Amino acid sequence: MLFQKVNSVELSHSAKWAFTTRRVVHEDVVGLTTNFVDAKTGDLVLARVEKIGSHKRIQLTSGRPSELYRGDLVVLVCGSRYAPDQYEGHAKIDPDGSDMLAGGGVIGVMRAANKRMAGPTRVIPVGLLCGRDGNPVNLADYSLPELTGSRNLTVIAAVGASMNAGKTTAVASFAHGLSRAGYRVATIKATGTGAYGDYNAYVDAGADYVADFVDAGMVSTYMEPISRIMKGTEILLDHAADNGCEIAIVELADGIFQGETAALLNRSDFRAGIDGFLFAAPCAASTAGGCSALRSMNIEPSIVTGMVSCSPLATKEAEAAARTHVVKRESLIDPVSAGALLARIRIQKKATEGTLGIKSAEQAA
Repeated sequence: MLFQKVNSVELSHSAKWAFTTRRVVHEDVVGLTTNFVDAKTGDLVLARVEKIGSHKRIQLTSGRPSELYRGDLVVLVCGSRYAPDQYEGHAKIDPDGSDMLAGGGVIGVMRAANKRMAGPTRVIPVGLLCGRDGNPVNLADYSLPELTGSRNLTVIAAVGASMNAGKTTAVASFAHGLSRAGYRVATIKATGTGAYGDYNAYVDAGADYVADFVDAGMVSTYMEPISRIMKGTEILLDHAADNGCEIAIVELADGIFQGETAALLNRSDFRAGIDGFLFAAPCAASTAGGCSALRSMNIEPSIVTGMVSCSPLATKEAEAAARTHVVKRESLIDPVSAGALLARIRIQKKATEGTLGIKSAEQAA
């Protein structure tokens, strides 16, 4: 194993640091190691761009994109990725050449790709960034701390039939509508792959508190233990409450059949902490199928929306097939209707809790 000292100031200026590294204190980096075989998810990797592929830009910590050029030095984070519309990749560093799995700054080895994608941007690992203790710098070292005490939050989980179903647009729109109605709103991305797209959308919508799993020490939640994802989500919710928020909208990535998302939805302890579910779908068929799947998990969507709501005909089909009401984006943005949707979610939650209480009393009797 080779170890080389580095100047953190020079490294900060010479390399492009990805958005996923935004919590890392650059001054903590004092060296590099080439012990790639022991690299684990969350470790920071200095790499040199060898070949430009699908990701022609890197998302910087400043929140803007930067054009990539062959020979650029970049700081990425070792991690896995699950994206049906793009790549699946695993958290592994190949010293002979690794893949940039996401523009937000994830490095690993591609396993599968959507046929519409070109090959990934290839990078040559230079070394793992190390701290003063000689160990690789890891995102987990910069996680928000756990908080103690109770929290009083209305939590709404946003899920979708698939990628690009309209989840993020719905979350941002609802957050904007609730903010205009006078509520302090938190928007949280609980699962997915580190990137600034959703994060920036939440900020632009006027959310009072914005965070994602990176703030809980994870570059990606794919292949992470469910217990860690749940703990990370709890940390983010606690910080949302600590920042004075009354409502938290929590987005789960990809579709409801994605491994980690499905595992969370099927857990009664996860569902118990959710006051209402927002479901986004791209078409009538996915609306009907998705609502049926959610109901089989004991989840009745409080709000059904997404790309399907853009078409009056698709909306009519979806409402008939799924036995539900489809909410348009305009209703999510409008403060009066957004407030009414929130009130309905709270009433439904109390009614559900009351029913459960009656059943428990009957079982005890």
